[in-house]
Amino acid sequence: MTTPARLTPRPEVMQFLCSRRSRPAKTLTGPAPDRAELTPILEAALRVPDHGKLEPWRLIVLQGAALTRLADLTDRLGHAQGRDGEKLPKNAAMFRDAPLMVAVVAAPVPSDKIPQVEQVLSAGAVCLGLVNAALASGWGANWLSGWMSTDRDFLSEGLSLAPTEWVAGYIVLGTEGPVPTDRPRPDLSTKTQWVGA
Repeated sequence: MTTPARLTPRPEVMQFLCSRRSRPAKTLTGPAPDRAELTPILEAALRVPDHGKLEPWRLIVLQGAALTRLADLTDRLGHAQGRDGEKLPKNAAMFRDAPLMVAVVAAPVPSDKIPQVEQVLSAGAVCLGLVNAALASGWGANWLSGWMSTDRDFLSEGLSLAPTEWVAGYIVLGTEGPVPTDRPRPDLSTKTQWVGA
């Protein structure tokens, strides 16, 4: 009988994970990754846990005029729906100022075996995978959301999503500006319970 072998340690990967830091979207500028540069980042992002191999997510790459259109739609729908007028410029700027954005669409698949919550968590894993793959490739990245992630009118008119779909995250990618200082991180001892019996 063969003794199971440990996987080869990857200290450089652990170093990256322990020092990773999302870049504030408002500090990201052009250039953004082009299609050839973005493709391996997207491929890496899709390597996530996916119980049942349902692939309950999909990606929409947004750039150029599409971002301007979504900024205008945010402003128009926000006013029509009576949303906070002071926050609307920031909501619209999320699209207008993005060098490039990837909408990670949560697209749950009807299943008797795989609960929807597991599928949603898989879509969230795509978001984090996309941010980390972009950072590891030398790009700045940030995971955003807002009411534009779940508002049915916005999703239908702006992204042509099906009624069962919504956006798990808008991932902004670009060239990073000033490197932000690290923020306080969780205290492991207050967030961890060790159970031995």
